[in-house]
Amino acid sequence: METSKHINIFSGKALIYSLLIACMFFTVEGKAQETSLAAIAHISGAPAEMKQSQLKAVLRGETQRWKNGKRVLIALMKTNTPLGKTTASKIYDMSGDELNKYWLSLVFQGKAQAPVFFTSVTELQNYVAQNPGAIGIVDKTITTGEIRSLVIDGKPSF
Repeated sequence: METSKHINIFSGKALIYSLLIACMFFTVEGKAQETSLAAIAHISGAPAEMKQSQLKAVLRGETQRWKNGKRVLIALMKTNTPLGKTTASKIYDMSGDELNKYWLSLVFQGKAQAPVFFTSVTELQNYVAQNPGAIGIVDKTITTGEIRSLVIDGKPSF
């Protein structure tokens, strides 16, 4: 009788510890999704303000030219980077692999020009600064020289 009490107590503690560890894991995962994003663009191309639905249409390749006629050039972080994963999740509602397949399919069908993917935010910013019509997603707002941060749904980040 004594032995079975010890086993049941141990099993109960193990279950509680397992649940606590699982809760911590899901909390950490949840925080990764809470990372705010900011849209930046070359000063020649994207409007200073957009609705999130408009931004998503641009970033999904559905809108290929700005109102001024400039071609949309999309700059994203590689999907194996933390920022790239967050972008895939928040903008496209996809995993990084799903996003890569999505763009491969669009390009193969001739429906859109693929985004340019970067390993560093600095490279992405430089690309946007050097290419009229370029738009990119980063983790903080920036306004320098040829780049401006876009206001999305009245907010500088989303």
